[in-house]
Amino acid sequence: MKLRSGQLAGHLARELAPIYLISGDEPLQVAEASDAVRGAAREQGFTGREVLSVDKGFDWSRFAAAASELSLFAERRVVELRLPGGKPGDAGGKALRAWAGSPPPECVLLIISAKIDASAQRSKWFQALEQGGVVVQLWPPKPEELPQWIRQRMQARGMQASPDAIALLAERVEGNLLAAAQEIEKLHLLHGGQPLTLQDVAAAVADSARFNIYELVDTALSGDLPRTVRTLRGLQGEGVDPVLVLWALSREIRALAVMATALESGGSPEQVMRQHRVWEQRKPVVRRGLQRHDRLRWQQMLRRAARIDRLTKGIDKGNPWDELLQLVLLMAGARLFQGAATA
Repeated sequence: MKLRSGQLAGHLARELAPIYLISGDEPLQVAEASDAVRGAAREQGFTGREVLSVDKGFDWSRFAAAASELSLFAERRVVELRLPGGKPGDAGGKALRAWAGSPPPECVLLIISAKIDASAQRSKWFQALEQGGVVVQLWPPKPEELPQWIRQRMQARGMQASPDAIALLAERVEGNLLAAAQEIEKLHLLHGGQPLTLQDVAAAVADSARFNIYELVDTALSGDLPRTVRTLRGLQGEGVDPVLVLWALSREIRALAVMATALESGGSPEQVMRQHRVWEQRKPVVRRGLQRHDRLRWQQMLRRAARIDRLTKGIDKGNPWDELLQLVLLMAGARLFQGAATA
């Protein structure tokens, strides 16, 4: 059975299925849906918990053994299987199908996964889970949907806010649902159920944009110059080591140089991104980057990254943050000055 995120609470109030698959890329949504399942299971007497994380080399016999161990000790518990890649592989698929075919009564299986693509949804293991339990696929709100998401979350807390106050909050959090939830809780503590004005939100809400390294990479690839500058300056202001920023940028540039080479050899963008395991969510920004620069320009940016590496090690003289700014602006498509990409 498939449920939308808004249907999960009502379902859990009525019944508890033997299997739940929660999938999505937005941490807050996944965490809250998973917490709801765990809470409902505890209320039904499933007080134990076993966590298994599927990484490279994971032994699926451990997962299969969990069922017999539960029967042996007669303990009702939640078996939590974390599937960050969204695909269990052949061995995992067989193990999941076996569990779904005969779920042990002493446990609830909670699978927490990254977003599962369309091809995986057609697989036998996914269909077995859907038939034997509940599948909840979570989709983060689009930018134009974020104000409505904020309004609904406020209403759930007994709060009201003017449209311009909600718009300001949506602008400040820049799609970060966790930051939005935290700001709503802070506003509730400050104002309770009193109607919120634009001035209330402006006074209370800090700039909660996610100044993290991975966002910097995707922002630069998207070509958003102002946000790229702001994100990099945010990292600098937070005291992030420039070596870490350079590592993330270099890794991405190197991968794009290889993908651009494959494109010039006749590969299609979709085929090349699939071969390099680009996540579905990142494909639009990666595609923009590949359209913006050819192989030679990505290789030139790699040489610039090598110079920044020498700066961070004290071999060359200069300010690494200034050079990083030029590098991300070049990635975003800026033309700083003649020869900027080849220095």
